[in-house]
Amino acid sequence: MWNVRQGLDFAAAVIAAVSATLALSAMAVAAEPAWTPDKAVEIIAPSAAGGGTDLTARTIQTILQQKRLLNVPTAVINKNGGGGNVALAYLATQAGSGHSLCVMSQLILTNYIVGRSTFSYADFTPIAQLTSEYVAIAVRRDSPIASAADLLSKLKADPGSISIAVGTSLGGAHHIAAALATQAAGGDIKKLKAVVFKSSAESTTALLGGHVDVASASVSLFGPQLAAGTLRVLAIAAPRRGDGALATIPTWTELGHNIVVDNFRTLIGPPGMTPAQLAYWDALLERLSRMDEWKKKDENDLWENNYMGSKDARRYLDTQYEELHRVLSGLGIAKK
Repeated sequence: MWNVRQGLDFAAAVIAAVSATLALSAMAVAAEPAWTPDKAVEIIAPSAAGGGTDLTARTIQTILQQKRLLNVPTAVINKNGGGGNVALAYLATQAGSGHSLCVMSQLILTNYIVGRSTFSYADFTPIAQLTSEYVAIAVRRDSPIASAADLLSKLKADPGSISIAVGTSLGGAHHIAAALATQAAGGDIKKLKAVVFKSSAESTTALLGGHVDVASASVSLFGPQLAAGTLRVLAIAAPRRGDGALATIPTWTELGHNIVVDNFRTLIGPPGMTPAQLAYWDALLERLSRMDEWKKKDENDLWENNYMGSKDARRYLDTQYEELHRVLSGLGIAKK
């Protein structure tokens, strides 16, 4: 018969076994070596020099170098072309490496949804959500299009009568913002005359040179020209009016149109990164995001600092994918 003594002995044996297992697990965790880069780190930008992802990559590189956060060299590698596909194809070849980081925008989601890329964000390793910046519509200072209302009127009458610069591909954030404005105006989005450039910097140059009538780009790319008074931002696809230089720019929401387009900047790595590699970059980038130099760059370039670590970054991309899929399906251009 089972007695109290036997019961106590059995319980003690169970506790001892569990304790031993936990001790072995703790020893295994402690024995796992921490990962650190042991060769040069490359930060890949899928746009040409001067583009939004390029500027983000170079900001990260500058702070890493100035603050000596890394003990290895860093380099920004421009892999523009194919609406981000060239960069993603290269990143896919670096499977398992913790030395290759790639700054991506909304294109990593939209290109897959519209069938312009076979690469899904799920094929790579989310490392961090860095910033958000909302898409604006701008014209030259001397443009006959003096307001958002003027633009909507023209888009309603004949969307093809206005050339709109977008970078870096159709179906991306800049094209979506222009298409949604056309839709809000009651125009036919299939007749929208979108001209694709390799970067938003090139879009802005084309606008200032009179080669296009309107440019749709992340508002940060318009910052210098806005300050110089060479162009006028008609509206911004943000949920609320911004501060500082953005305080005078109306949102589409204020104007009665539910248009919010966030051309976020996220950092991804190749497939197959290890937990130790992610833990290293989580710690380093979270530290970078709190530095005054990063905060100042956010303020100067009209970025919104919404840093998230690797786990939250993956959830953010999941949410953005669902939202963008709904928008692009509504526009009739979703393929997935």
